[in-house]
Amino acid sequence: MIEMYTDGASRGNPGPAASGYLIAENKQIKFEKYWTIGKSTNNVAEYSALIKGLSKLISLGVKEVTCYSDSQLMINQINGEYKVKNKKLKELFKKVKELSSNFQQIKFTYVSRNNEFISIVDKKINEALDEKLN
Repeated sequence: MIEMYTDGASRGNPGPAASGYLIAENKQIKFEKYWTIGKSTNNVAEYSALIKGLSKLISLGVKEVTCYSDSQLMINQINGEYKVKNKKLKELFKKVKELSSNFQQIKFTYVSRNNEFISIVDKKINEALDEKLN
């Protein structure tokens, strides 16, 4: 079972932002990536992490995945429980839907930031922001 954990952070909203993802198989980390995205909102950073992570999964030939995020807003938007009103988020939402069509099975699940893997991603994106800001 392939799982992907994504997170985004913004210092200020908008402010300096970073995104990241971690891909695990059977609870073993297989790949992770973290980067800054310039000045942005937290929600854009969350979507950016998911988009890059989905693109990586496609390049790896993954066909079934569960995606985990601590962003209730993003997960509920993708699952159709919330409407996407923000213009920028609508563009990112559309990209997520396009990328999702490459998978035979894909699920989007909310987890708390206390999740073991979300905690790792959160720590690493904050380190990336610290490096960029210092």
